[in-house]
Amino acid sequence: MSVRVRTATPDDFVPVMRVLDGSLLDVEATTVEERIDRGAVLVAVADGDTAGRVVGTLVLDTLEPHPAAPRPEEQAPETRHVEAVAVHRRHRSAGVGTALVEAAAERCDYLTAEFREEVGPFYESLGFDVERGNSGRCHGMR
Repeated sequence: MSVRVRTATPDDFVPVMRVLDGSLLDVEATTVEERIDRGAVLVAVADGDTAGRVVGTLVLDTLEPHPAAPRPEEQAPETRHVEAVAVHRRHRSAGVGTALVEAAAERCDYLTAEFREEVGPFYESLGFDVERGNSGRCHGMR
């Protein structure tokens, strides 16, 4: 399946929440709304779908505005955290999650994520260095 990834708009709020809820991910609605407003939510829509239905979403953390722009030599690499990535059940294993993570990776120097151990292979396939924790959770960085 070929998808187009774009930044979510306020009109995408309900479809984004449906995809997150359908994947049983616990992300607060107020957080999603705030992240959409700050341009930190990506959505995937199937190419050729004229209705633009959301088939996947990725929620990033938000960067705090820097009070004063640093000089280029002081600029630290930008790291963003994937708070949630979800794909509609009918579109899983079709490259939608990969497209979302790749689009997020284009926006920063490093991506981090915390996830259940069973999705570790997904993140490893995308180039994340994965560390398994004691609680069944994993941490990854790309």
